[in-house]
Amino acid sequence: MTYLDTSVLVAYYCPEVLSDKAEDAIIKSATPLISQLVEVELQSAVARKIREKALVKGDGVEILTRFRLHLDSGCYSRLPIESSHYDIAARWISRFDVPLRTLDALHLAVCFDADALLLTADAGLAKAARHFRVNVQLLG
Repeated sequence: MTYLDTSVLVAYYCPEVLSDKAEDAIIKSATPLISQLVEVELQSAVARKIREKALVKGDGVEILTRFRLHLDSGCYSRLPIESSHYDIAARWISRFDVPLRTLDALHLAVCFDADALLLTADAGLAKAARHFRVNVQLLG
């Protein structure tokens, strides 16, 4: 099982340097996993790209529409974020030995609990994943 972090979906849906690699990795995954956190973060990333003029609003709307169509057609399976994931994330953050942002800690906790491979384009997240013994593949 492969959990797609937001950085991979952004590269897949938005034109970026890693877009081809993201597409290949997603195609190779049999029903990749995401969480609702990934869904919200993708929308935030697209909105940021529009505000920064890296995308025009019409393209942003098309990207999010395509993502929702993929979601509705079962291209992705959703993993729920449970209260136990918040506990794991808080415990890892409070160890103070790895710079770990709150939402990244939640992604890691979900992957850890599901024993899923984390696919990410974020080198810092990949480093933290290895530290907490979360299976990870860095796209790039």
